[in-house]
Amino acid sequence: MLNFFSASTRTVNAKRGVIECMETALGYSSANCDLVIVHASIGHDFLEISEQIRAMAPRAKVVGASCCGIIGSEGVSESMKDIAIMAVRGKEIAVASADGIYGHNSYEKSLEVAKDLYAKDKGINMIYFLASGIDIANDRCIAAIESVFGKEVTIFGATSADNMKGVISYQLVEDKVYEHGVFMVGFSDPTLAVDTQATHGFVAIGEPMTVTKANGNQIIELDEKPAWTEFTQRLGLPATSTCGDTIPVGALAEKLSPELAKEYGNQHILKVVTKRVDDTMYYATDIAEGTKLWLTTRDEELIFKEMDRMVATMVERIKGRKLVAMFHADCLARGRFLFNRVLKEELVNKMQFPFSENGVCPPWLGMYGFGEIARLGGENTYHNYTTALYALYRKQ
Repeated sequence: MLNFFSASTRTVNAKRGVIECMETALGYSSANCDLVIVHASIGHDFLEISEQIRAMAPRAKVVGASCCGIIGSEGVSESMKDIAIMAVRGKEIAVASADGIYGHNSYEKSLEVAKDLYAKDKGINMIYFLASGIDIANDRCIAAIESVFGKEVTIFGATSADNMKGVISYQLVEDKVYEHGVFMVGFSDPTLAVDTQATHGFVAIGEPMTVTKANGNQIIELDEKPAWTEFTQRLGLPATSTCGDTIPVGALAEKLSPELAKEYGNQHILKVVTKRVDDTMYYATDIAEGTKLWLTTRDEELIFKEMDRMVATMVERIKGRKLVAMFHADCLARGRFLFNRVLKEELVNKMQFPFSENGVCPPWLGMYGFGEIARLGGENTYHNYTTALYALYRKQ
């Protein structure tokens, strides 16, 4: 049976930060640990983090990723020196990974990792997924995992980020740090289930652009014009802008079916551009020519309203069962780049309080990243610009 423990800190020294987190989460029995998942801001040395975790918990598998801030049971922080961990005790865990994942080979790399994971534990019933947030076709990753485990296995997780620049992000697996890596953690505890949901609260505006030339996850032309030039012109930005300049204001919306829109609380699902080469934009999923894309604007009232609705729905679904851990992926544009600190902390409080018991927040590991995976319409789905929550609970 798996048991979960979390902690977070803001500290300049990576090793001291790890010691603080491990001792807060596990007390003086940190060696009695089988898995540590770590999220850390881009200012830390990830090899130092790994070395300290492995020194304190020699038998533990160690995985992690860079992010633009963390959310833990202690609250939210978005400095350059954040560290958060989820420590797990129990044997029903398997980890698999690969390096060199990009948009063009997302399916093949994810299939390789999924097959490795399945070979290690055929009883896996949920998968925590994390990969590079830059140049990756996340829908192809999901399809590859489902080809091995079936669509009934819930996939949840995120893509790694930097400090909003869209230049480089890191993935940690044991003593290796990658820039274009992918890892999966499979959980096979038969007593556990996971409930997932995501929400964004943005509204599509204006007339849509049409993708007139595309290749996989690359958008080459919009409305028969060079994609990046047309995109930035629509945003009112110069074509010399970077991805970091466009991420806060450049959420692109695809229209949902009426049924999915009702469940989602929004007419559109959003995607982000985290890389561009000349005038070619690298989308977060594969995209077909003819797809219509809207620009969007945030609706702060809708963000809070839909957050309340999502949390209430999740709490009702798991009502009466023991919540053991919360994983959380949040878009970095919903942190300090979108809200001032007061609203940001209020938003986090509104999502954590309903899951608390007698005022105590459950073990909680959250990150501000480039993308999120949560179910929509009963299917594993990739999202951007959302808050995505993953509640692990005992079935009985």
